[in-house]
Amino acid sequence: MITDSFIDKESILIKSGDGGDGIVSYIRYKGVANGGPDGGDGGNGGAVYFVGDRHKTNLNEFAFKHKFVAENGARGDTKNCHGKNGADLYIKVPLGTVITDKETGAFICDISYDGQTRLVMQGGRGGKGNARFTTSRRHCPHFSQKGEKTEIKRVGLELKVIADVGLIGFPNVGKSTLLSKISGAKPKIANYHFTTLSPNLGVVNYYDDSFICADIPGLIEGASEGVGLGHDFLRHIERTRLLCHVVDISGCEGRNPIDDYKQINLELKNYSKKLANLKQIIVLNKCDMFGAEENIKLFKKHVKKYKIFTVSALTGDGVKEVVKELSECLKDIPLYVPQEDTGFIYNVKESDSFEIVRDEDGAFVVIGDLVKMLSRNIVLDDTDSMAYMQKLLRDKGVIKKLRLEGAKDGDTVVIGDIEFDFVD
Repeated sequence: MITDSFIDKESILIKSGDGGDGIVSYIRYKGVANGGPDGGDGGNGGAVYFVGDRHKTNLNEFAFKHKFVAENGARGDTKNCHGKNGADLYIKVPLGTVITDKETGAFICDISYDGQTRLVMQGGRGGKGNARFTTSRRHCPHFSQKGEKTEIKRVGLELKVIADVGLIGFPNVGKSTLLSKISGAKPKIANYHFTTLSPNLGVVNYYDDSFICADIPGLIEGASEGVGLGHDFLRHIERTRLLCHVVDISGCEGRNPIDDYKQINLELKNYSKKLANLKQIIVLNKCDMFGAEENIKLFKKHVKKYKIFTVSALTGDGVKEVVKELSECLKDIPLYVPQEDTGFIYNVKESDSFEIVRDEDGAFVVIGDLVKMLSRNIVLDDTDSMAYMQKLLRDKGVIKKLRLEGAKDGDTVVIGDIEFDFVD
């Protein structure tokens, strides 16, 4: 059961670990002459994963903790020792949680089954130590690579209850009572409107079959336009496979049962065609009350689209037949299919891609992933480091592309924080 302090929408900040810096070091101990560089690489930062947990039923914990950060990678060490990798961070969320990027609205993933583990943010790569930059011509590099820094991202968490059957209907028609009769759920029940302020879940067992039933809080006229808590309630029906439409057939509150039935279906249609096309069964409740018998005849005369059952949820009369029908109907309805995963991941590994643009002063500005990599590699006051950068620019085709773009001797070239004159 989900408590009344039910939170189904939150946004949190996540950050994977920064990569540890590579170091500059040289072997210096007795008995080793001219030992050379031995600076080790930094460790990789921890990644961020989201994990489906069937024991969680809401997003309440995220109302109190909004920032989740994975461990940073450790700095490299001497003797070519690799820094320790940062520990990955696993964030547990309820089944049915949809995760999106808050800045762009991009869909990230749909956590739909227990144990589902989805990488959302990769950790920063550790920097290379100076031992990794030795070549046949560069025997003693005086530079190393910094670890990759990661950014904080805000993601949205939205819980849409996953249930096989959704109990819908106006407030106080007996949905919670019916759920308590067909399952082990113990929702709050009272004889006033909006007793239920959040969806309640119950597992219904029928011989060897079982299914999850959700009591969706009472809808009202205008719910599809956001009246009351309409949108909050309606979106929890989106993932159900079958609707059980509960109607107060007694009319004891002065409402017309047929009008109630039509109004709820109108709200479903206005909110989503998909909801309007979901299969339904109709449960006429409170059949033991005075005046119900006449209303039942009138209802069956005017409503013939779906199968109708008459029950008294309070006494349990007719409930077994409803459970049997729900179980039989579900056998012919496909299981819920989560949204297709697009593979969205923050901090995807850098490529060698780059572009060249002209700024307002006419300088040639190199942008792209290659620039990010160079900014971590280059030490401006080290001649070996600058020579390494020039070699990379030639090998990656930057110099050739600058010529094609019209760069001539003396033109200004900007790469990250580095600015220099082009020499052909």
